[in-house]
Amino acid sequence: MPATKIKTQSFLANLPLFRELGADEIDRIAAGTLERHAERGTVVASKGAPVDGLHVVVYGQVKLALSTPQGDEKVVEVIGPGFSFGEALMFLGKPYIVTATALSDSLLLFVRKETVLDEIERDPTFARRMLAGLSRKLHNLMSDLEAVTLKSGRERVIGYLMRQEGGAEGDAPYSVALPVSKAIVASRLNLTPEHFSRILHELVTAGLIEVEGRAIRILDARRLRELP
Repeated sequence: MPATKIKTQSFLANLPLFRELGADEIDRIAAGTLERHAERGTVVASKGAPVDGLHVVVYGQVKLALSTPQGDEKVVEVIGPGFSFGEALMFLGKPYIVTATALSDSLLLFVRKETVLDEIERDPTFARRMLAGLSRKLHNLMSDLEAVTLKSGRERVIGYLMRQEGGAEGDAPYSVALPVSKAIVASRLNLTPEHFSRILHELVTAGLIEVEGRAIRILDARRLRELP
């Protein structure tokens, strides 16, 4: 058995979507899966292109973004290792409504639509897991919409920082690292880069955080959470 297939099967078997499947089921999905290497800046999927499967990120990061005719960009989501994109549109039979671009050198697994549909026919439990995954994405999307429409820019930035990996329990100081550039974080939070930087500066001046590049140290988590 080729080494790449073993790697594909091992990775698929550890994804939440496929974790409960047996070895034979994983073999069938792996047989309908392709590896796609994407260098930084590569367009993985273009807006308007047909969606004939779903992508899973093995390593690297993929940016999903909308662009205006003027060339402005709105980052909708950043997909990291272990997460996927394209499922909902795949089921709807609709083309991509965003452009997916590799933010760093990335390895993706592309699971063909026919493979997913065949497995749903064989196993209703698999269909329920797909529905659960899509429901989680919808919930996250609604949370993002609430933040953009009902929360101030500062509240959005604070909420984002508090959700990053590296947070410690309680109020002890801790450090986080932004997973992407500040410009992309700003777009994800529906802020201009200048506004995002200004908010960070205000929090630094207030003695709540320290910033060095992408590294941000939370000095007073309690005060940060309670900030109006």
